[in-house]
Amino acid sequence: QLVESGGGSVQAGGPLRLSCAASGRTSSNYALGWFRQAPGRERECVAAISGNGGSTYYADSVKGRFTISRDNVKDTVYLQMNSLKPEDTAVYYCAAAYSVTGTNYYIQQTRYSYWGQGTQVTVSS
Repeated sequence: QLVESGGGSVQAGGPLRLSCAASGRTSSNYALGWFRQAPGRERECVAAISGNGGSTYYADSVKGRFTISRDNVKDTVYLQMNSLKPEDTAVYYCAAAYSVTGTNYYIQQTRYSYWGQGTQVTVSS
């Protein structure tokens, strides 16, 4: 089970840190990802991290502003979001995907079998 927290309302330029309690899904055999879905838009992957934490992916729209990290001891994955923009407003979801090698991350939603319920992030200008 994945449970997100840390969403809320923030002014443009501010930070937020999302957390996802990923009990049982933070071993090195699980790649983790953060997705978001804005009203009227498809869900997109904004960041992903491999099972061993050695590889990460960021969407161009968040590169340099967002950082994904994982703490396998605490069974938690984080998304640090800085310099937030109004266009970052969306429901953010964390997801876990089984990875045999532990060295891959995934961008495609279809690779992820486990999803959280989502947390709303609203950025005002």
